Amino acid sequence: MKLKLYRTVIRPIGKYASETWVLKETTIQKLLDFERKILGRKFGPTKENQIWKIKTNEELDKLIKHKNIVNYIKAQRLSWFGHVQKMSDTRTVKKIFNGKSLTKRSQGRPNYRWEDNIKQDICQMKIKN
Repeated sequence: MKLKLYRTVIRPIGKYASETWVLKETTIQKLLDFERKILGRKFGPTKENQIWKIKTNEELDKLIKHKNIVNYIKAQRLSWFGHVQKMSDTRTVKKIFNGKSLTKRSQGRPNYRWEDNIKQDICQMKIKN
């Protein structure tokens, strides 16, 4: 029941509109911390041999079967990317995605883009198509 509550209420709140997010390392860490904090409170400490024990991150990870919020967001983002790719070229979203900026990017290290995240996810998941 607790996992069902987490998956149907809490996770959607944490990942709202995440298909459009650029996931930086700091954002990933904050999302994982959020998830661990919620799961730690939901499943709380357990009593073993008259000693209260707090669940470790590994135990919490086993409870959610290694399907953490970051992996869920990456899957949703790839799903949205596939949806955009299948759209006709007349759709506004597709025009914006394929469009070129009229301004130059600022000097220095370039900002991480959504498209860069998608390419990284595709490489990590070894998707050929």
